[in-house]
Amino acid sequence: MQKKLLNWAHTHPDVFVDVIRMYLGVALFAKAVQFMQTKNQLMDVIQQGGTGVLGPAFVAHCVILAHLCGGLFLALGLATRIAALVQVPILAGALFLVELPRWGAAEFSGNFELTALVLYLLVVITLFGPGRLSVDAWLERKAKEAAVKNPA
Repeated sequence: MQKKLLNWAHTHPDVFVDVIRMYLGVALFAKAVQFMQTKNQLMDVIQQGGTGVLGPAFVAHCVILAHLCGGLFLALGLATRIAALVQVPILAGALFLVELPRWGAAEFSGNFELTALVLYLLVVITLFGPGRLSVDAWLERKAKEAAVKNPA
C-alpha cells in the first residue's frame, strides 16, 4: 500500500500543488470572512503598521476584497496566477509592516512564520501556475480541442 502511494505521488507531483492551491484559496477566503467580522480590529492593526496616504478603512476593504475574491479564484484555479499575485503585496505588507516589528517583542502574535509561509506559497503558485485540477487547465484543454477541430 505504501509503495503504491509513493509511486502515485512520484507520477503525479502536480496534484500536490493543486491541493496546496485549493487549501490556500479556502484559507484566504475564510480569513476574509474573519476580517469582515472583525473589521475594526483589522483597521487598528493596519493603522499601527502604517498606511501612508491611504486610510486604514480603505486598506482594510482592499485586503478583504482581495482575500475574498482571490481566495475563491485560487480555490477554483481560475485566473490563478493573477489571483495569487494580487495577494503577494498584501502578505508582504503584513509580514514586513505588521508581523516583523512584533517579532521578538512582547506583543508577538506568532503569525510571522505563518504569514511568511503563505507569502512563499503564493509566490510559488504565481510562478508555477494552477495545476491540472483547475478551471484554468480545463479552459486550456477546451481551447486546444477547439483549435484541433477548427484549425484557422
